[in-house]
Amino acid sequence: LSLYSSPARDTKYVEDPQTDLEEGASRLRHVMEPYTAWSLSHYIKAFCSDFFSEGYEFLQNPPAGFYPRLGVIGFAGIVGLFLARGSKIKKLVYPASLMGIGASMYYPQQAAAIAKVASTQVYDWSLQGYIAVESLWKDN
Repeated sequence: LSLYSSPARDTKYVEDPQTDLEEGASRLRHVMEPYTAWSLSHYIKAFCSDFFSEGYEFLQNPPAGFYPRLGVIGFAGIVGLFLARGSKIKKLVYPASLMGIGASMYYPQQAAAIAKVASTQVYDWSLQGYIAVESLWKDN
């Protein structure tokens, strides 16, 4: 296509005709729609009332300043996605780290507890790796 000429004005979009299979699936979906809607609403209500009632109640009556904090943490994740162009590892590390930094600013006690547990885990993993490498080194 040329960049300097416009396409013809008399062109029209023509939709492909539906096949017999597509028409049959469409009819079946329309016939079954009331039954699937009822069953989904029934089972979702039962599932959510059992497992997510505490979270639902928390979101209905959040503590003061919860939603602005959540917005800042979420925005930090979006900025991390924007900055992490290119590598797939960057797309995992940047948003998670920026969200972690944002969350640690608002919730320092929980961040300290998580950091304490994470540091002991990393120390254990590094010690296991060191022992594995040492045993390979001594065997050879």
